[in-house]
Amino acid sequence: MSEQPTPSGHARQQLEPDAANGLRAYAARTRESADQLAAVLEDIAANGLPSVEDCTPWEELREAHLARLAKQRPAVA
Repeated sequence: MSEQPTPSGHARQQLEPDAANGLRAYAARTRESADQLAAVLEDIAANGLPSVEDCTPWEELREAHLARLAKQRPAVA
């Protein structure tokens, strides 16, 4: 993928090393998230959906996520 040819007369602009490293780290995190999702979907395909008793309601998940976000961002006075 990194060896893609460029149209004639158009050179690609190289990134700064820090920017390139940040982009590679983001790609790695994205790939890891996609792999986790794929594993969950494969498990569901092989074993079926989990029972309702073993699941967390989406409202609880939402509230927990909102609480995490609130801790990361200080309140504006």
